[in-house]
Amino acid sequence: MPHFDRRAFLGTMALAGAVPAAAQAAQGVQVKDISKEADNACLYHCDYGDSSRFAQTLNNISNHYAAYGADPFAIQLVLVAHAGGVKFFLDSLADTLWEKETLDPQLPEKVDSLAKNGLKIYLCSFTFERNRIDKEKARKAPYINFVPSGVATVGALQNKGFAYLKVG
Repeated sequence: MPHFDRRAFLGTMALAGAVPAAAQAAQGVQVKDISKEADNACLYHCDYGDSSRFAQTLNNISNHYAAYGADPFAIQLVLVAHAGGVKFFLDSLADTLWEKETLDPQLPEKVDSLAKNGLKIYLCSFTFERNRIDKEKARKAPYINFVPSGVATVGALQNKGFAYLKVG
């Protein structure tokens, strides 16, 4: 009789889409659809709301690309944001728990510039739901997508061979 691994079964069911189709559509990209496409693949984990720390993360990503000549075939970088990290990807902080804060207006431009090298951003749907932030507040850019859970995506990408990096 074959061994039944409950964790593997449940993980397979979750990755295989055992979630209703309507819920999947509202959540954007599924982790199973994110693949490692370069030998050097790294994920940057952003679960913090400190602006200077985020600016340093963007600087590190820029340096990372520079070390590989900004060759999108040589390196693949993604940034997974949840908790306070999602605020850096909102059009406006109005009507959010960060509404009294002011962000450096150059941060979106820096992110756009990095995206030209292939950077992909994955935002946590759970963070938006739990903090009652309308997903329409997220910046509209082809490199920004929602995932069901930021922290689960971090773990899943590590299992797919992405190296883990976090500034701070």
